[in-house]
Amino acid sequence: MAVITYREALRQALTEEMERDPGVFILGEEVGRYQGTFRVTEGLLQRFGEMRVVDTPISESGIAGMAIGAAMIGLRPVAEFMTFSFALIAADQLVNHAAKILYMFGGQIAVPVVFRGPAGGGAQLSAQHSHSLESWYAHIPGLKVVTPATPADAKGMLKTAIRDNNPVIFMEHAKLYSTRGEVPQGEYTVPFGVADIKREGRDVTIIAYSQPVLLALHAAQKLAETEGIECEVIDLRSLQPLDMDTVLRSIHKTHRAVVVHEDHRNVGFGAEVVARIQELAFDELDAPVLRVASADVPIPYARNLERAAFPSEEDIIRAVKRVLA
Repeated sequence: MAVITYREALRQALTEEMERDPGVFILGEEVGRYQGTFRVTEGLLQRFGEMRVVDTPISESGIAGMAIGAAMIGLRPVAEFMTFSFALIAADQLVNHAAKILYMFGGQIAVPVVFRGPAGGGAQLSAQHSHSLESWYAHIPGLKVVTPATPADAKGMLKTAIRDNNPVIFMEHAKLYSTRGEVPQGEYTVPFGVADIKREGRDVTIIAYSQPVLLALHAAQKLAETEGIECEVIDLRSLQPLDMDTVLRSIHKTHRAVVVHEDHRNVGFGAEVVARIQELAFDELDAPVLRVASADVPIPYARNLERAAFPSEEDIIRAVKRVLA
């Protein structure tokens, strides 16, 4: 398998799906002539032309509305938000229209649309550009929410998202675009609702998604080398649908769990995972389930304060040692 970057894996998925299905097209701010803010759509305008790679005005609600309308008449739009922090402007379109149309029309009109773009923080983009809003979207029935952490999952899950007949929120952490990994070539998809065990272990289950998966893997490696503690690391990959079966099987083995996410601790998605664990596997637990998350503050711009606000490998290591104490 070729070793490529996360952004190249996304570009491969877009290219292959646009070649496979003429109904797939891309729209968003600067996706065409500028080649995309994070260069995901580089070269696609030259390859597919202006009818299928559409530069839009700076209007997130307009982008979402155009994409939803196109999906309703049978096309498969892939709408890029320059950042999911700005997708808040399109919240009415996403929540009251994309998520509701199939239900309100009695199943007669599907909305096969993908809303994708960068999410998360840690790149010194300050408070207005550093939101992790996945729990907001996962709260809404009718939306699927996907958070791939590796280039292989990014490609396979984007292809799955484009082929899905439901609206998909596809969140790409901004710090992942330059990461590299092996990616299968050709026809390759990853299903939603299937978590992936990224590292086998026996002592503690670490549950994460998106960029914190990499933090969890690094922390697990340090714990194994320095403490002899073997952590099992589970990448949820998709939050809606959510695969709890894989999580529960791991907890039946380790009897301890730590949930890691970059969202704020208060009402973050980790709280949902913890609630389901205690509902479904309470008798298997030998210690309380702990959460590692961002501080409940607006994300600072200053580098030292930003690092303090976000979860770190050291935070995960401390949490693992605490559940084993």
